Amino acid sequence: MVDGVDWDRWTVILCKPDCAETGLTDQVFERIAACGVTVLGRLDLTARAWQAHVHYWDLLVDADWFTGRDIPAALDALYADKPVTVALAHGDAGIHGRVRDLLGHFDPTQAARGTIRGDLGRDSLEEALAGGRLVNNLVHTSDDPDAARRDFGTWYGARRRGLLTPPDHRPPHQRAAAEHPLRHTPDWRST
Repeated sequence: MVDGVDWDRWTVILCKPDCAETGLTDQVFERIAACGVTVLGRLDLTARAWQAHVHYWDLLVDADWFTGRDIPAALDALYADKPVTVALAHGDAGIHGRVRDLLGHFDPTQAARGTIRGDLGRDSLEEALAGGRLVNNLVHTSDDPDAARRDFGTWYGARRRGLLTPPDHRPPHQRAAAEHPLRHTPDWRST
């Protein structure tokens, strides 16, 4: 638990501009929800360059490994002033690995069939390298609890912290009973 939030049960899903612009966002969220997690807190927004730079800090730190590509410029070209959609996924501890497995390999041409990138992706690392850009691979999710916390701050900000209340999976009648306890309690004299 970090600051009252069990980040091992939360991950942030980022539907990238190529996903948002091709209308695949709902399909991606449906496929993630089908793996037994709750998807909530959907937010459609226009990405800012600073968000991409914070989100992909690791690419910026290791930029010298990416010969032939200007990583800050590539991030700006891919994200700045483009539509993205973020959502939260809540589930069992270890959710990060399960959702990442569902996404598939970062290169859609290497992703297995049945994964989101393998079934829906249209780009390749080869094409990206030839164009001096980053791969368009539809969706990102947090690698681990620390990344989920950082990703939440980047895309949602502190003012939306109320979204991090775990969903209540009890049947409706049990939720209603908990929200509206009986107003009449037995009189101790009648027992």
